[in-house]
Amino acid sequence: MKLNLKRPLVVFDLETTGTNILRDRIVEISVVKVMPDGTRIDKTKRLNPEMHIPEASTAVHHITDEMVADEPTFRQVAKSLNEFFDGCDVAGFNSNKFDVPLLVEEFARAGINFDVNGRKFIDVQNIFHKMEQRTLVAAYKFYCGKDLEGAHSANADTLATLEVLESQVERYDELQNDVDFLSDFSAGGRSLDLAGRIVLDENDVPVFNFGKHKGCAVEDVLRREPSFYGWIMQGEFPKNTKDVLTQLRYKYLNKSK
Repeated sequence: MKLNLKRPLVVFDLETTGTNILRDRIVEISVVKVMPDGTRIDKTKRLNPEMHIPEASTAVHHITDEMVADEPTFRQVAKSLNEFFDGCDVAGFNSNKFDVPLLVEEFARAGINFDVNGRKFIDVQNIFHKMEQRTLVAAYKFYCGKDLEGAHSANADTLATLEVLESQVERYDELQNDVDFLSDFSAGGRSLDLAGRIVLDENDVPVFNFGKHKGCAVEDVLRREPSFYGWIMQGEFPKNTKDVLTQLRYKYLNKSK
């Protein structure tokens, strides 16, 4: 089924040096930009992560240090990549918690603010888990009736993710063919940040969703323990989480004036 798009949708997947959003780097990125008229632009690029690719990661995606030694760094492609994403909504598999936050960090290191405001984010894995609870390979088999050849290569995973999303929209009557709906449906809870560290409670009040202040209103914590803000800003939290918390902090400060 053709997706009903109001603006371009970029479906993407990353292969990385590891799973730490703050410390690891991208070694391959594959993107498929789907235009509202259904046409597609497909790009895949390997990158030099400027660090050793651990053997455990190579065992998954089969990309070695030697294979990316002469490839450009993320910083060298950051401007053109940001332009490619400009004005687009974003989709991926486990993308809200991993791929998008890691991409935001890479852009930040390159001196570019990848703006998440105003975009819709569709996490195909969250839709799948809510409906069937499987892996991408199983999802591809379940929805598309085919074996996923070349799993854990960025391009194969990206194309499979797009095909699964299209099949999900066609299969489930309750899934509206609308990016706004799919973004809301695939969100991992009512998160304000991509990592789900700050969420809305049943009264639409922003609360922390981790640590000693889990379930506590952000405004109350920041007023009662101002140092907690500094601890997060200096800690190993994704840039997007820090940005959201900073926006809330300024909002509360202005409210008290």
